[in-house]
Amino acid sequence: MFKKSILTLSLISTLLFQGCSEDKTKKDANSMIATSEYVLTDLNNKQYVVKKVDQGFILDGAEDKIVIFDIFATWCPPCRGAAQHLSSLQEKYKDDLIIIGITIEEDIANEKLVEFSTTYNANYTLVNSDQNRRLSNAIVKELELGERYPIPTLAMYKDAKLINHYVGATEEEFIDSDIRNTLGK
Repeated sequence: MFKKSILTLSLISTLLFQGCSEDKTKKDANSMIATSEYVLTDLNNKQYVVKKVDQGFILDGAEDKIVIFDIFATWCPPCRGAAQHLSSLQEKYKDDLIIIGITIEEDIANEKLVEFSTTYNANYTLVNSDQNRRLSNAIVKELELGERYPIPTLAMYKDAKLINHYVGATEEEFIDSDIRNTLGK
């Protein structure tokens, strides 16, 4: 009788601790989900939510659209040159493409981004948020470019799937070709 009581008590203890263990796992998974969301703010204070999904990134509300994340700096000559080409692509594919310019410069004034946009014809969404660096680092990590990555770095996604990425000055025709192939045109 004593052996049955000890066995029963051991079984109950094991189940109790196992149940606690499962709750901790669920809590850890939920906290991981929270860290894979990035809230970005553009120059008009509109917010964009980017989520990490598997090995890709998706912009809320941009389902079935191609999203290009342009990781840049206002002082970077190749980034300045890329701005006009990206604007041209944004205009050409306005119904199927969203370009988000993510500056790596911390504490940059919005006026500096407006000046960049005006001077270099960057007619697409530029975001200036405390989440910029976090998102750009996460994208670059997925692309395996290392901690000291070159700019501009462009990453093209559709439905959270990486289509292609480009490092440095890239011909507009190459990006255009990837967009057309992705859209089936």
